[in-house]
Amino acid sequence: MTRVLSVTSECVPLVKTGGLADVAGALPAALAGQGVEMRTLLPGYPAVLAAQADADPVRQIPDLFGGPARILRGSLGGTVLYILDAPHLYARDGGLYLAPDGKDWPDNPQRFAALCKAAALIGAEGVDGWRPRALHLHDWQAGLAPVYLRQLGVQDVRCLLTIHNIAFQGIAPAHLLGALGLPAQLFNPQGFEYWGKISALKAGIVFADKVSTVSPTYAEELLTPEFGMGMEGVLAARSADFTGILNGIDLDAWTPPYQTPAGKAPLRKALRTEFGLPESDGPLCVVVSRLTGQKGLDLLIEALPVLLDGGGQLAVLGSGDAGLEIAFRDAAARHPGVGLRLGYDEALARRMIAGGDAILVPSRFEPCGLTQLYGLRFGTLPLVALTGGLADTVVNASAAALAAGVATGVQFHPVTVQALSRALSRLCALWRQPAVWDRMARNAMAQPVGWDASAGAYADLFRAMTA
Repeated sequence: MTRVLSVTSECVPLVKTGGLADVAGALPAALAGQGVEMRTLLPGYPAVLAAQADADPVRQIPDLFGGPARILRGSLGGTVLYILDAPHLYARDGGLYLAPDGKDWPDNPQRFAALCKAAALIGAEGVDGWRPRALHLHDWQAGLAPVYLRQLGVQDVRCLLTIHNIAFQGIAPAHLLGALGLPAQLFNPQGFEYWGKISALKAGIVFADKVSTVSPTYAEELLTPEFGMGMEGVLAARSADFTGILNGIDLDAWTPPYQTPAGKAPLRKALRTEFGLPESDGPLCVVVSRLTGQKGLDLLIEALPVLLDGGGQLAVLGSGDAGLEIAFRDAAARHPGVGLRLGYDEALARRMIAGGDAILVPSRFEPCGLTQLYGLRFGTLPLVALTGGLADTVVNASAAALAAGVATGVQFHPVTVQALSRALSRLCALWRQPAVWDRMARNAMAQPVGWDASAGAYADLFRAMTA
């Protein structure tokens, strides 16, 4: 049994801001059947401690970046969870990364360096009678762990860094070198220095044994200036050790309450009622997303008349950019075929995916994406941009794919208003061919979107790393 410690800043069902939490929550159980014992290390945010009130202390750390800390042992489903209880770093109101004023916590470098240092200590000395052979490091928040392992002289613990979104790089000012306990000799272009500053993500890319990201296409995109966000050269230097492994979803947690697409009918009707939408002969499209430019939702606002003119409707759940919130609010006020709920509601999101006919994901970049996987699982046809994991998971309704009976959704490229408008027009045209739409929805529901294949790829990687 290969022992792996997953080091993550968020994890369902305890704390979540994005897809990272879903992956970190699902992988330990998925890997258990692959001969990998994965335990998880998570910061002791108030919500985590409240949910794990019976967690037992298994290690004391007298001074961890400004105060004492403990490692607690709790549980994550049927697997072990370690909690870094450091009140001076985590016991505060606000978000995981953002203060109540909406800005980054000023001590974020220390908060997540502490997570990395705790992971390195577990790697070096073990905890609770258990010592990992590998660390699975998620995003920049875990990126400094290989540096701390090196400082501790550990040579028999391997590191895999998984990049979930390269837009977040953990940049800190150079004057924090001493405060973070980082070696000055590694503060150079070949180390973790990045334009005169410290980059925790670059540290992980450079010093981890292997680097992965969450889809094969995103791995290719990250090697280009368009998507690499300044890290393309660093990743290119690690290309022999860099791979893309597609995310999956928890099939038990995401099981449709119907066996065939026909079962959507009452749920579609209920969803229209919930959003105040009239009956319509067109497809009911849903968006469950952060309202940001990355997600391409400004393009959807401009292309919206094409969907509405084609008989389609739109139900939106999300929040984010103030300008986009206003734009969708205005669209809902002007058009009876548009409904909006600002904020996030997990139960409503599930009702939307179950009752919608199509789910729109027009992202400018999307490392993997999970909403299109939920859409496939529920026969809610994804309309997606041809990028990242969206390109890897949706079979476009091209003439060839339709003729072969294998299409599962609609893709568009380039990511422009014009291309999205054409895709929405195609979607409405497909809806007017009930037999074709039904075949696509059945294909979608039959797609393998669980963790089996991906968990096997991770298990193979961990075994190769620790052999």
